[in-house]
Amino acid sequence: MASQSSLQLGQSFKGSFLRGILADSLTVFWGDWLDLRVRLPQVIASGLVSPLIYIIGFGLGLGSAMQIAPPLGDNYLQFILPGMVALSSMTISFGGTTFSICGERLYSKTFEEILLLPVHPLSLFLGKMLAGVVRGMMTSGSVLLVALIFTQNLNFLHPLFLLLLVLNCAVFSGLGVIAGLNVKSLEGVGLINNFLIVPMSFLGATFFDPATLPIALKAIVYLLPLTYTSIGLRAAVFQPLSEFPWYSFPILLTIAIVLSAIGAYQFAHQQD
Repeated sequence: MASQSSLQLGQSFKGSFLRGILADSLTVFWGDWLDLRVRLPQVIASGLVSPLIYIIGFGLGLGSAMQIAPPLGDNYLQFILPGMVALSSMTISFGGTTFSICGERLYSKTFEEILLLPVHPLSLFLGKMLAGVVRGMMTSGSVLLVALIFTQNLNFLHPLFLLLLVLNCAVFSGLGVIAGLNVKSLEGVGLINNFLIVPMSFLGATFFDPATLPIALKAIVYLLPLTYTSIGLRAAVFQPLSEFPWYSFPILLTIAIVLSAIGAYQFAHQQD
């Protein structure tokens, strides 16, 4: 009886703890959303420019001129469109989150108030990450609309496609939170962007099929989380369910969990 009672008590405590984490995370997110909602057009437009340039330059320009025969899709434009959705979600989830935290830390000096909130450090991280996920989904949603107009392929709205997109936003917004907590200036943000995000934009299987690469390059490309998103999104649109790369989900989820642990630790020890 005693062991059964202690088990029930432990389960009750665990449930209340998780509910508290979720509630506090939503509270932190709501604070960011109040600021975000007044800038929705700018947020959506900011992540749409680069993908549109790539779509026009590579998909309509280079792909048509060289008559590239892609492994999936009817033409090269269709092949790169899922990668463009992944690219836009990565860029804004990371950049928007990093700049938001940097602004609070280095310029408005309101970040100390967040650190004083009586909530678990994990809730602080998850709240900021959720705001980044919303930024990424809004921007990639506009690229999705472009993809639907060009292809009329409703598989761009497939549940697996959307779930993988949310996971990608979670990974890169989590990375953005950690970057925002550590950089000392906006120049530092530009440095991270130039050495991490820009290379990943081109090497993350957005413009090519990584299966065709030499083994040495494969090892590099498959270390990048964007690669698994691009492969999965492309498969959700153009391949049958039996050929879907299910490994993409556990890999991205594991990365998101690891980043959450690192981010919670950072918030717990942040000195600002």
